[in-house]
Amino acid sequence: MCLISDFNQLSGLQLDALREVGNIGAGNAATALAQMINSKIEMTVPRVNILPLGEVPDLAGGADRFVVGVYLGVTGSARASILFVMPVENALHLVDMLMGRNLGVTQTLDEIEVSALQEVGNIIASTYLNALAMFTGLTLIPSVPALGMDMAGAILNAVLAQFGAIGDYVLMLETEFKKEGQDVVGHFFVLPEPGALEMILSALGVNG
Repeated sequence: MCLISDFNQLSGLQLDALREVGNIGAGNAATALAQMINSKIEMTVPRVNILPLGEVPDLAGGADRFVVGVYLGVTGSARASILFVMPVENALHLVDMLMGRNLGVTQTLDEIEVSALQEVGNIIASTYLNALAMFTGLTLIPSVPALGMDMAGAILNAVLAQFGAIGDYVLMLETEFKKEGQDVVGHFFVLPEPGALEMILSALGVNG
């Protein structure tokens, strides 16, 4: 296996492969969401990148930004953690989409809203992992999702504390939800354990 020492130097081919995985996952997730809520929500992945771990909170608006995070562990061929995060106001708007409400109606996250967001996180994680497994032949098994609301830095620290060692780089898939002219953006992160990202890229056949 040719190990990649600097993920900032990924080739266009590597990013194209990861973007294709993301788009297939998003398409399958949109189908699953439509079946769940009996209404069409479009999902796209406008941006894919591999970033240093320390930049994760910045994409949510900074370490002190209050966010909703859905997180779970991945076991199997390549162990990792998954974090789906968006600012609280975006999460409230996503709930409006899921519940068929007008944008701005949802002001708090009660039990039913939390359950809906957990299920969205579960669907997104499962479909992305299934797409990645299809491309790589790896076995990737997600755990039951958990949801937290806190500052972005605290959410990331909680994930690191719960799921153990994480490599220095993470895979980021920006995820956009659209419904009836409304759109909401969140970020989906795969936080691989040391060596797992190299394994994924090698299995994609696009390393080095």
